[in-house]
Amino acid sequence: MVEFVTSSKLPTPWGVFRLHVFLESETQREHIALTYGQWSAQDAVLLRVHSECLTGDALFSMRCDCGPQLQLAMQRIAEQGQGVVLYLRQEGRGIGLLNKIRAYALQDEGYDTVQANEHLGFAADMRNYEVCLPMLQHLGIEHVRLMTNNPRKVQALSDLGVDVVERVPHEIPANPHNSHYLQTKAARLGHLLGQDFPQHVAVSYDEVLFSEKDSPAASK
Repeated sequence: MVEFVTSSKLPTPWGVFRLHVFLESETQREHIALTYGQWSAQDAVLLRVHSECLTGDALFSMRCDCGPQLQLAMQRIAEQGQGVVLYLRQEGRGIGLLNKIRAYALQDEGYDTVQANEHLGFAADMRNYEVCLPMLQHLGIEHVRLMTNNPRKVQALSDLGVDVVERVPHEIPANPHNSHYLQTKAARLGHLLGQDFPQHVAVSYDEVLFSEKDSPAASK
């Protein structure tokens, strides 16, 4: 399903990771594993399975929590001294960048994220995690502690045969631009979020990223 291509060092603000590139045979998508530290087959390795989000990861969008989640995952892994991020190329919950921006336009008109996807003819979440298994097998990982708020992701990995020994909550505090987005995740997609969602969230983007308690630099 996927072929390992090459790897290299990747210096980051949180430490030097190892970047591994995999090529998915059917789609020719290039998926990435970021690894930190070493482990044995018996270890339950801290894992984040992160779907690509150009707007959040690279363009600092405040419409979602993706960018801060990725940064927090890398920080937590570095602090733990061991862990992996699987970065999967499935933008917009699997509908692609172009359709994701079409969905954004509908959200500007008042649709929630689920309604927007369905209006465009897509399911609410079209992501597929099958590539995770061969990537983890290549890395020698059998047991994981999965950083996610999404029980469907836990179930998907478990169904593939990955031993998810723990779900590690991975929540980012809401900001005024993504409060409704996070509410929709909780109410319509079953994400396990513990925070309240007032209509006006008194927190700036800098605070979302760098507050002492919840930032990627915080110890979890």
